[in-house]
Formats: sequence, C-alpha cells, structure tokens
Amino acid sequence: MDTTSAAAPPRRWRAPLLWRVMQVIARLVVTLLARLHVTGDVPAHLRGGPLILAANHISTFDPIALAAACRTRRIAPRFLATGGLFRAPVIGAAMRRCGHIRVDRRTSAVAEALGSATRAVGEGSVVLVYPEGRIGLDPWMWPERGKTGTARLALATGAVVVPVAQWGSHAVLPWAVPQGLGRAVARAVLRRPVVRVHFGPPVDLSGIDASSPGAAQRATARIIDAIGDSLAPLRPEEPQLPRYVDVTRPVDLRRRHRRGVADALPDSATADLLDDDDAGQADPAAGLP
Repeated sequence: MDTTSAAAPPRRWRAPLLWRVMQVIARLVVTLLARLHVTGDVPAHLRGGPLILAANHISTFDPIALAAACRTRRIAPRFLATGGLFRAPVIGAAMRRCGHIRVDRRTSAVAEALGSATRAVGEGSVVLVYPEGRIGLDPWMWPERGKTGTARLALATGAVVVPVAQWGSHAVLPWAVPQGLGRAVARAVLRRPVVRVHFGPPVDLSGIDASSPGAAQRATARIIDAIGDSLAPLRPEEPQLPRYVDVTRPVDLRRRHRRGVADALPDSATADLLDDDDAGQADPAAGLP
C-alpha cells in the first residue's frame, strides 16, 4: 500500500502555555475584584473545538471574567480582539503568542478578521466573539442588534455556536476606563460584586441556507435571541433598568434588538464582523486586555 501520497491530517491548534497561565491569572484577578458564579456548560466533545462562543458585551471587564469562566469549563478560547491591543509593545506580543485574532476596526483590513477566524475554526479552535461588536449601549443592558460576522463564521464553517451570557461585570469596571480606574478597582475590592456567567445550549441554526439572501441576518437574530435567553435567568430581579447604573456609559437606542424578528439591515458588508456603528466609541476591551 502506497502511503506516501496520503494526506497528513490537519494539525489541530493547541492553546499555548502562556495563554493557559494567563487564564489562571485572570481567575485570580476576578477572585480579587468579584465573586464569580459560572453555570451551564459546553458539551464535552466540543470543549476542544471547533466551536464558536458568542457572548454579550457589557463592560471592559468582560474579557477577564470570560477568560476565568472558560477556565472553569476547561476551555481555552481564542478571542477576537481590537487591533489596538496588538499594536501595544508588550500586550501585542502576548496576544499574538496566545493565538488571539486581530480585528482592525474601521479600516479596510477589518474583513481579514473573518478569514483569520475561519482558519482558526478550521484548525479546531474554540473562538470567542462578541456579536454586538461593541460594549452595548442599550439603557436596559440587553443584547443589541448584532453584527453579522459571527453568523457568517458559523455558516461558513458549520461550527456549533454556544451562547455565553454574563452579568455583573459592569459593576466592576466602568465604561469610561481608564478614567476612574483606580477608584473603580478600590470599590470592587471592597464590595466584590457578583459576576455571573452562563453557558447556554447550542444555537439552533437549522433550516438556514447559507446561500440564501438574508441568511446571515436570520442566523444573527437567532444568536442574539439565544444570548438574551441565557441572560434572563442571571438577572431575574432586573428585567428592565439594572440595579447598578454606570453613569459613564452613554445611551444609544439605534441598535435595539427585536426578539424573534430577522434583522432587516443589508447583508452585504463582510467588514461588519466586529465593526461599530458609532465610530466615536472607544472599546479597548473588545478582546482580552
């Protein structure tokens, strides 16, 4: 039998030691600043990937909380993170070494992130994405209308999408950081607010033909609905205005999500993977800090 022409199996991505160590550090940081409660789980056969984790985005503290929460579920995801972090001398080198994926917002290169994420999923990675594309500005802090990049990634790769809901991280760090960072950290150390993270059941994307018009919008609406469903049990006593209100967070009602209704926005811009409707909003926490 001739084995010389047999194709070698694709090499699966493995989380670097540095990233696993950073997850342990994230867990220690969260323990110092908050009380982490993690519920739900990811099916055992999906923990090593390929898998897409789709999370709501409510605070600059989210990446740290999610890194710690994923550690408790034996997951080492590759975050899609803003290009500004990769340009920082030390942090950028660490981000690249850990295998995270760069997203250059509001530039012509932003579309490259979708290709990079697709290759990462093809390597068997777990990829974590914020479908909203920014820290949400809904005054009630429910997930905003999503960008279609996460849905495009799922439809292109066939990877399972698991919704991840989080609540409480907005009480740790304010929207305006680094402004007021020292005061916020001191308050968090004293109060240690509860941060809840829930891994929901996989999103049902069946019946969506990736080649049909509007497929990405329909899949995006289902993903955002699933995140909202996973978020509701985390805030049963705060169905409307949250108990803790971050006064530094602006309000924007233009991207309110309507549950159960497919997004009617044009489905032609791949560049909206993690781009922002609000070009003036800085979001340094689009990925790991």
